[in-house]
Amino acid sequence: MKFRLFCLTSALAAVFFGFTGPRVQRYDLIIAHANVVDVETGRVRPDQTLGIRDGRIAYLGKARPMAAPKTVDARGRYLIPGLWDMHVHFRGGDSLAAANRNLLPLYLAHGITTVRDAGGDLTPHIFRWREQLAAGQLAGPRIFTSGPKLDGPKAFWAGSLEIETPAQINRALDSLQKLRVDYVKLYESTISREAFLGAIAEAEKRGLTTTGHMPYTVTLREAAEQGLDATEHLYYLLKACSNREDSITAAVQASLKTSKPLGLFAVLPAVYRTYDPAVAAQTYRLLKQRRTAVVPTLFIQKLLTELPSTDHARDTMLAYIAPSIQRTYARRLAGARAQSPATRAFNQQLGARFTSLVPQLQAAGVTLLAGSDSGASNSYVYPGTSLLGELELMVAAGLTPTQALQAATINGARFLKADQRSGTITVGKEADVVLLDKNPLENISHLRRVQAVVSRGRLYTAPELRRLVQAVKNP
Repeated sequence: MKFRLFCLTSALAAVFFGFTGPRVQRYDLIIAHANVVDVETGRVRPDQTLGIRDGRIAYLGKARPMAAPKTVDARGRYLIPGLWDMHVHFRGGDSLAAANRNLLPLYLAHGITTVRDAGGDLTPHIFRWREQLAAGQLAGPRIFTSGPKLDGPKAFWAGSLEIETPAQINRALDSLQKLRVDYVKLYESTISREAFLGAIAEAEKRGLTTTGHMPYTVTLREAAEQGLDATEHLYYLLKACSNREDSITAAVQASLKTSKPLGLFAVLPAVYRTYDPAVAAQTYRLLKQRRTAVVPTLFIQKLLTELPSTDHARDTMLAYIAPSIQRTYARRLAGARAQSPATRAFNQQLGARFTSLVPQLQAAGVTLLAGSDSGASNSYVYPGTSLLGELELMVAAGLTPTQALQAATINGARFLKADQRSGTITVGKEADVVLLDKNPLENISHLRRVQAVVSRGRLYTAPELRRLVQAVKNP
């Protein structure tokens, strides 16, 4: 009788207190037995299982008793953090808003779970998309945005906030803060030296991150010392590597008082000829010291250099670009075809010089951010695939695959102050991960072999990604 009572008591205890063996942890999604790529160290952790709950990584380690409505067997495959494209554009006005929105799945299908919009004229639409993305009503990447660019009077890009005086600078920054943008983007089409430096200084006082195209009336040292957080493209960095930067800058400033002001492209040959490795090394030290990042955008530079002689009419990706966006390609295409043989030859030389700067920056400890510059008006720079092309060019330039991956993951998250919740595969971080067929540390082109994407904790299998992309395709 006592023995039976003991057994009954033990059974009841097991029911009420769970002493029936190891407790089964429950998740929304399990990715089992993956090779996890640590982008910070460049090492692979084999046979790791992820438990994802409420859009976050809740468990990472060896398999244990766990259950979920969906489980992915990732044996033999490689898991990386979702990629960040740190330079894209959503623009073209209300008439192109739907066409821009429809491109969002293309980023996801290429493993890009976050993008940084570098200024345009679709800000209200972007904030609406962000709400829809968060609610699961749209499939696409997380979007960080600068909102409208800051530029001078009669700015080139529609939607820009035009600034000249300190009062205008303050009003513009007030409006951006009211919009709750993620950073401030400056552009150089007509902005004055004083307004450019003044906007950086005021943004710095307010704790705002700034990036920009720099007018050639300003030196990179001046901008970095005022607090510029990143320089977009390499035209402005190259000028800072010239042993005649001060005199070139002074000549551009003086030309503004004449009927023929000197623009960037007019002085680039002089900048190129006066490149000095010693000056370049000093510039890199300054950028590292001031924590000013560089967004190289090698892919668009190469594409534009080859545009005069390349026929893109049969690009497979063109089928996913709305005719309304394709029509915005005409201006650059016409300009490329009108280039003289001498200009084409110089652009080839310039591209080679730009490429050589990238491993030097990396070796000097300057933060590199990977960006494609895809968007309306940027001819044939397609969403998604162009970032993968950027990373391939960075590796071809001399970076290791690990360093290129850092530029497209943890570096982007750190730059936008999101590294506590994104950029690596770590417990507690957002469940934005990409499952690949092969190891990208061995060959960066393996990033093109996406087996599945998890965005905001939601699984998109390869067939689902194909369906999303097909829905974008033009009839």
